[in-house]
Amino acid sequence: GGKDATNITIINFNNEKMQITWPTREVFSNENVSFFYTFEEGKHKVWKPCTTYLLDQDYNSGCLFKTEGPTLTISIRSSNGSKELFSKTFKAEFFIKPSPPENVTFFWEEDTVTVRCNRPERNALCLGLELQYKSKFDKEWQSRTSKCCSVGDQGFDPRKCYSFRVRLQRLKHCNVVTYSSDWEAETFWMNGTLLDSCDDDITPQPKPVIVLSCLLAVLLMMLILLILLCKWQRVHMSVLPAIPDPKYLFTDLFNDHNGNLQEWLDKNDHVVLQTKLEYEEPESITEAESQQEDGKNSDKQGPLEKIFTFSGAAENDDGKAAEIACLLPASNTVAPFAGFHILMNDDMYVML
Repeated sequence: GGKDATNITIINFNNEKMQITWPTREVFSNENVSFFYTFEEGKHKVWKPCTTYLLDQDYNSGCLFKTEGPTLTISIRSSNGSKELFSKTFKAEFFIKPSPPENVTFFWEEDTVTVRCNRPERNALCLGLELQYKSKFDKEWQSRTSKCCSVGDQGFDPRKCYSFRVRLQRLKHCNVVTYSSDWEAETFWMNGTLLDSCDDDITPQPKPVIVLSCLLAVLLMMLILLILLCKWQRVHMSVLPAIPDPKYLFTDLFNDHNGNLQEWLDKNDHVVLQTKLEYEEPESITEAESQQEDGKNSDKQGPLEKIFTFSGAAENDDGKAAEIACLLPASNTVAPFAGFHILMNDDMYVML
């Protein structure tokens, strides 16, 4: 028909179904063509019209039909079938696209992996098995191809998770176009163990190791909580110190007198007085020593310095307190006091 046959795409799916497609807009100028085919040979061919069209924007762009023989003749005609626009005869087996491999199995032996699948019933010698794999650290697939139906490779790291996929490939000496099957479902393996995915790339641990790890984690958590509790108590005591309970300091006040302060004071006057005397006794001794030192200093001053002393109540048998005495010094008398010399006249007095 004068049209370029390279624009026609022919696919024979596993020698079971044919698919013929053509570019409608480029080749036939958007003309809605019709398709006819036959597997018969000779002058008297019986043409079969296409029953299953492939559409491209409401235009016929392809046809699907069953593979019925080794030799196929196609005819593309005008919409009413009166004018032939393109025709071609070819061997259907030169355009076979194999089906995906079936019953794929993986065999692991140390760092070597071997992949096998079922051998197809037809044309097995024209097929090769292709294996592709990559780890999560690889950007591109690594590919290995061997005759049907076994392929393998070595050098796999048992610490890495790998993605595998396989497909059957039609060899070049059997096909005009080298078609390959669709990829079999991708699988994930790590050191001979099948995984759901490589996202959780975690090496399986034995159960005793898991139990021991859990126990250690629990003990560590308890230790941390104990340390935090001790630190919290110290901080709490430093920020908010405890207020002492007075009932422990004055037990007899609350137990014997039911908190009656006046009654407790009346009963414990001798205790308070004794405590007071014990407290005041060092002061009296200190005052007496001070007076003696002042007396010694006054003896060293000269004829104008005089010493004024008093007898306290300590010589009295009744044990009364010392009385207040007033000393009227002579005119222009110099009295020493704490290292100073004070000039005194008739209008001054000293209270001891």
